[in-house]
Order: sequence, then structure tokens, then C-alpha cells
Amino acid sequence: MFRERYGAIFYEAGKYRQYEKLLEEMIGDQKQFLGDHHLDTLRTMSNLATVYSDLGEHQKAKELNVTVLDKRKQVLGENHTRTLHTMGNLASTYSDLGEHQKAKELKLTVVEKHKQVLGENHPDTLRIMSNLARTYSDLGEHQKAKELKITVLEKQKQLESENHPHTLLTMCNLAWTYSDLGEHTKAKELNLTVLEKQKQVLGENHPATLHTMGNLAITYSNLGEQQKAKELNLTVLEKRKQVLGDNHPNTLLTMGNLASTYSHLGEYQKGTELNLTVLKKQKQVQGDNHPDTLHTMGNLAIAFSDLGEHQEAKELNLTVLEKWKQVLGDNHPDTLHTMSNLARTYLHLGEHQKAKELNVTVLEKQKQVLGDNHPDTLHTMGNLAITYSHLGEHQKTKEFNVTLLEKQRQVLGENHPDTLRTMGNLSSTYSHLGEHQKAKELNVTVLEKRKQLLGESHPNTLHTMSNLARTY
Repeated sequence: MFRERYGAIFYEAGKYRQYEKLLEEMIGDQKQFLGDHHLDTLRTMSNLATVYSDLGEHQKAKELNVTVLDKRKQVLGENHTRTLHTMGNLASTYSDLGEHQKAKELKLTVVEKHKQVLGENHPDTLRIMSNLARTYSDLGEHQKAKELKITVLEKQKQLESENHPHTLLTMCNLAWTYSDLGEHTKAKELNLTVLEKQKQVLGENHPATLHTMGNLAITYSNLGEQQKAKELNLTVLEKRKQVLGDNHPNTLLTMGNLASTYSHLGEYQKGTELNLTVLKKQKQVQGDNHPDTLHTMGNLAIAFSDLGEHQEAKELNLTVLEKWKQVLGDNHPDTLHTMSNLARTYLHLGEHQKAKELNVTVLEKQKQVLGDNHPDTLHTMGNLAITYSHLGEHQKTKEFNVTLLEKQRQVLGENHPDTLRTMGNLSSTYSHLGEHQKAKELNVTVLEKRKQLLGESHPNTLHTMSNLARTY
């Protein structure tokens, strides 16, 4: 019992390596004195699987969760709550590994079993429904995610009250889905509501409160309110340093978000320097191959591009790509995302043919892994269209953008930022092809929508105004 409590202190402090070592020692002792199938042994093994996930060692987590699940089925039966809990953990591990379809199928099974065993309105049933909604988001099924989260939220309000931490967490998750759907104003309003409630219920410095503040900062950034995003990120960073320490993974995550905000404000040097600091700390705390470390390396490559250091960006993207392949495999969404970033770097370097070939490869893989209509797949279609434009293949560019725009309207809606970006790109293509009236009409539409959604002073609105002026 003492070691469990001591381990919990390691976990809360983000010292996952120390906790991992302690759990491994405990499992050795428990197997010796209690046996492989004792409930205490299985609980410790389950905790270790969670730590593996936190360390980014998702394959290890998957293998251990499979073992625990098999043993719990034998000891407790298929429908025991602890068995179902392990099934949920395994499903989350599938998500971490990018195996979202597997995660979806397993979570659907777990939801069904929870309903049978605990009832439709049990807090654990609602929790796993919320997890299923996150998987829908991973699969790009944002409308499904939204509908399921709204259902869960309504039930939680009735059963646990409007201000219960579980209810507030679901509201926070729903705000994120609004952002996925490009409904950033809705996301902002909901995050502000959640934040106010969490401050009252949990306090200003509670991790959940700080998490919502971080999400709100990202929403401000999405709305082009970069100064607000910067100020809020600075506040969150200061609080996380006080509560969690300078080197806690969540503190480093906030530093990374602040670095991105500096870049959005055009303070590229500040953004690059902060990313370098974050990267150094993450390598020390989480290791060279942890997903958080690799994400920061990817962000740093983008920062190099912003500074015009495209060769450095290329070399770093190649390093990150190699690591993602080793850690998560050739077809994981994060691997494919890095390949897409590398293709953009080739474009900046004028290596248009290389960019085209890599985008074609990424697109093919994303269609297989994520499906034809996943937002990541559609994003790559847009990148490929831009590449064709650089190659002077404007007819191909037009065909790609017309197809892409149709898909985005169906999947994301008329007013989603990605849809509007494609409309803007298509208008440029019309101009290249001499179809100036079409270009003008499309730019007028984009401008009107961006004014309504983002305001007259947002950088994207001003960019569209500039494009429209060129069509007259």
C-alpha cells in the first residue's frame, strides 16, 4: 500500500520513468507472493500499461493490456466492470497506435456491455460513450462525435448536475469538437462557460481548469486573436510551473503552444527559441522518441520554414519521419502528417517533383488508413493541388480543387476554414486559367463568409480582400 501511494506521487509529478520502475518491482513481488492472476497483480499491471502509454510506448501498453484483459476474463468473467475497464484501456491504446477502426469496434462493444451490466445512465457507461466520441473524431467523423457528446452531456446534466467535474469535462470535449467542425466561436463560448464553472467548483489552479484555459488559448488562436492566445498561454504556463513544476509534460505542452502563438504573431525567432527549449527538456524528461518530443521536433521544423531556413526544416523533418516510422510504423497518421510536412518543405525548396511524388504517396496511404473523406486525406488533396499549381498544371489543379471542395462541403460544411481555404485556392486557379469572372465571384463568397465568421480584421479576411482586389 505504501509503494502504491508513493508511486501515485511520482505519477502526479509526471515522473513516469520512476513510477514505471516502481511498478515493475511491485509486479515482480506480487507475482512471487500472490501469483500471476491475483487481482492486486492485475491492477498493478494495468497501471503499468497506463504508464507505458504516458511514456509513448504504445506497443508495450497494447501487449500488457491484452495480457491483463485475458487474465481478467479468466478470473472475473467477460462482463465484470474491471474486465470492461481493461477493454476500454486497450481500445485507447489502439487509438494511440493510429488503429482507430479497431478502437471504434472495441469501444462499441464496451459501450454495449456497459449498458447491459450497469445501465444506460451509469457514469462509467457515459464515460466510455465519451471515449467513443473521441474515436469518431480521430476517424474524422466529427458530426457523429458532436451528436454523441451532446447526448452524454444531457444525461450527465440530469444525473450528476451541471457543475459536476464529469459534466464540465464533457462540455470541454464538446468545445473541441466544435473546433474540429470549424465552429470556433461556439468553441470559444463553451470554453468560457466551462472555465468560469471550473474556477468556482475546482479552483483557479486545478489541472482541469488549466486544461480548459489551454484549450481556450488554442481557440483564440483559431479565431486569429493571437494576442489573447499569447496572454492566456503565458498565464497557463506560469500556473503550471507553480502547480506541476518546470519540467512536467503538461508544462512543456503549454510552452509548445506558446511557441506556436509567437509564430502566429510573426515572432518567429521567439517561437523557434522556445521550441528549442521545449525540445531539450522533453528529451531529458520523456526521451528522444516520445510522441511529445517528436511533435515538438515537427513544430520546430515548421518554425525553421517560417524563418526561411528550409534546408534545416527538410533535414529535421527527415529525422522526425524516420523516428515516427520506428516508433509507430509507416502508416500511422502522425507518420503521414510528417510526410506531408516534408512535402511542403520540398515545395519551399523548389523541389516540386519530389513534393508531388511524396504527396501522392501520402494521399494513397491516408485513403487506405483513414478513408477517402477524412479531413487529413482532404488536406493532402489540397496540398497536392497546390503542388500541381507550382508545376504549372492548372487544369489538374482545378479538377482536384473542384473535387476537394465538393467533399469538404459534404464532410465539413460550407463555412469550415478548410472549405473556405479551398474556395480561395480554386479562385486563384480560375485566375491562372483566365476565368477571371469565376475567380471574382468565388472570392466575393469567401470574403463574405470570412467577415461573418472571423471578423473584418482577421488575417485570412484581409488576405481574401487582397485576392479579390487583384481580380478587378
